[in-house]
Amino acid sequence: MSNTALKERFSSMPQGMSLDRAIVEAERCLLCHDAPCSRACPADTKPGEFIRKFRFQNYTGAMRTIKTNNMLGGACGVLCPTERLCEKECSAIMISDENPAPTDRPVDIGGLQRFIVEHGRSMGFQPLAVTGDGSGKVAVVGSGPAGLSCAGELAQMGYDVTVFESRPEPGGVLRYGVVPFRCDSEFVKKEIADVETLGVTIKCNSPIEGAGAAEKLLADGFDALFLGPGLWAGHTVLEGKEAKGVWSSVEFLEAIRNGRLDELAAAFNGKKVAVVGGGSVAMDCVEGAVRLDTDEVNLLYRRSYTQMPAEEDERIAALQSGVTFLILNQPVDYVTDGAGQVAGVKLVRTRLGDADESGRRRPVDIDGSEWVLDADIVIEAIGNRAPAGLSEAWPGVKVDGKQLVAADDETAATSVPGIFAGGDIVRGPALVVEAVADGKKAAAAID
Repeated sequence: MSNTALKERFSSMPQGMSLDRAIVEAERCLLCHDAPCSRACPADTKPGEFIRKFRFQNYTGAMRTIKTNNMLGGACGVLCPTERLCEKECSAIMISDENPAPTDRPVDIGGLQRFIVEHGRSMGFQPLAVTGDGSGKVAVVGSGPAGLSCAGELAQMGYDVTVFESRPEPGGVLRYGVVPFRCDSEFVKKEIADVETLGVTIKCNSPIEGAGAAEKLLADGFDALFLGPGLWAGHTVLEGKEAKGVWSSVEFLEAIRNGRLDELAAAFNGKKVAVVGGGSVAMDCVEGAVRLDTDEVNLLYRRSYTQMPAEEDERIAALQSGVTFLILNQPVDYVTDGAGQVAGVKLVRTRLGDADESGRRRPVDIDGSEWVLDADIVIEAIGNRAPAGLSEAWPGVKVDGKQLVAADDETAATSVPGIFAGGDIVRGPALVVEAVADGKKAAAAID
């Protein structure tokens, strides 16, 4: 297959709503006075307000509401699990104590949010502007959702903000951790451009690493520092077990986003692929593997289908693409050939036991149920962690055993005065909209 054909397979981000469809969908809103959907948005994007404005044809006002409350409102419209956030609380569902079963579907808030942002751009409307008179310099480490949100909020207040990004391009997980057929590079670039229009300086290929490097920024003239570097090391299924052909989800998704499709096609074409995990990243990996003309793709998950963290539409899309779900199966070892190349995954079947600390029923191994699944390639998509040595750059900042930064829930302040933190480096793997919320509260505290 030509490189052009491969690129087309990986860049087919679904089309957003048309204007007609958006108008019809907005008409379904019940215009709640104290909109429960707005209360359910972690970033306070105010869907009740922007839908009301759009419904009454105040299109620029609707976009202004989204972008001034959420710097990455377009990306959140695409990537947010709205079904379990704002849309879950939508009054159009018509749930009550007397009628507990939904009698209608929620308003498509995510779809409207994306449409309003894209429509505003097509009109040439830019709602963001510097409105404050803050004086001071702030450094932001990492240009992912938390860093961009914090930088944009501070720039609106009038502060001089510089973002330090270790990778060649900004965007963090938006740029390197999401497949382009979910959110393509051009869309991400437009979101970042909205932040840059406020005067934010983004320095790529500028890692803040080494002993005390972050804290040195304060000594070099910055008045405050926000840490939002994200988590870029993948958890491994079998600690200490190495085999050729085992990829982390970080490696696989970054290779797709960097356009190394010929290399991936050569490695994956005609191969049997096993992806371990049940979250949104795992779904990106299985769908990405299918697009590389693999022989078969199996998803391995130790719990049940309904306990998967991935959204239902993501799971359905993966099934429709031809992926086989092998649920209630726990990897316990890799089978390798004489050259150390993975040849299979040794699995043990599981059953669901009592609930664990997450509230989900714990998988329990079934004795004597071991079996081997043939696999030429394994992708481990079971979550990310902080890279080894990352916290050396901020030795005075309190971290936990996982090297996650301890930050105040209300202010994002760390144990070092002047240093704030948010996003995955504080929460662990979490949602884009939660990272945006962290950036907002840190900016308010810095101000």
